[in-house]
Amino acid sequence: MITVAVTGASGFCGSHVASLAAARGHRVLCVGRRPGPVGRHLPWDAAAGTPDLSGADLVVHCAAAVGDPVPGSPAETAMRAVNVDGTARLLAAAGDRPVVWVSSASVYAPGPDRSRITEDHPVRDQLNAYGRTKAEGERLALAAGAVVLRPRAVYGPGDPHLVPRLLSRVRAGLLLLPGPDVRLSLTAVENLADACLAAAGWPPGAYNIADPEPYGRDRAVREVLRAHGVRARIGRLPLPLALGAARAAETLARLRPGTEPVLTRYAVDQLAHSVVLDVGRARARGWTASRTLADHLRALRPDGRPGPAGS
Repeated sequence: MITVAVTGASGFCGSHVASLAAARGHRVLCVGRRPGPVGRHLPWDAAAGTPDLSGADLVVHCAAAVGDPVPGSPAETAMRAVNVDGTARLLAAAGDRPVVWVSSASVYAPGPDRSRITEDHPVRDQLNAYGRTKAEGERLALAAGAVVLRPRAVYGPGDPHLVPRLLSRVRAGLLLLPGPDVRLSLTAVENLADACLAAAGWPPGAYNIADPEPYGRDRAVREVLRAHGVRARIGRLPLPLALGAARAAETLARLRPGTEPVLTRYAVDQLAHSVVLDVGRARARGWTASRTLADHLRALRPDGRPGPAGS
């Protein structure tokens, strides 16, 4: 039995990592502002303090500030305090303990053809503050000898971002998506949690983490809408129009301090181009993703909420 410290354990990804660690018989320290679902709570504000990790054998760093704030805004400054400065303090506290640092595929350079992204894909030119700060944070983690995981579009029980944002974009029975259908990698939170614990024994470096196969965008969106009881048809907005609308929304948000744009170039980019992660490096370490979007949707109740455990 080992003791696993999970930062951000009250959040979406961190809570799944903490619960899985406990289910596998490990002692769990939930490190963050609020208690996690299991184990002992160690208070820590990732934007300010330094955690006490003296009792941990392994550190899984899930704490992060997420969102798509306007460049140069106070929200971006706050994001940097967590994702970059908080990482530096976390790594210092971890000392020589193994660290698994949860990053994001948002660090990868944008471009029209990302149909098979390996970990050697350029990390630069991120389109939003989240991608930039995660890239800066993971550089610190890699320099410290951590294992860095790069999931994409994490979904699953308790998801506060991906699916809720998708459902909120339905208007009068219509959901507009930018450009033609594309193939996209997604990452079930259960697959990410499993990788976080498996990665403790991997060589330091970056590893893509995603579901077994990529998904067709339009089909996946239709299945999500149907599983949540939303009747809507998918319309395709020409890419130039979508980018123009995103630029206008970003400009408007700059005029309204404290608000995020309703649409961003990053969001358009993530939906309009194939983004498929090559997970061969993680598979070479013996890791295999087992959870799929179909598994998740089958487990939903008729009202779109997660069903009972084991359903």
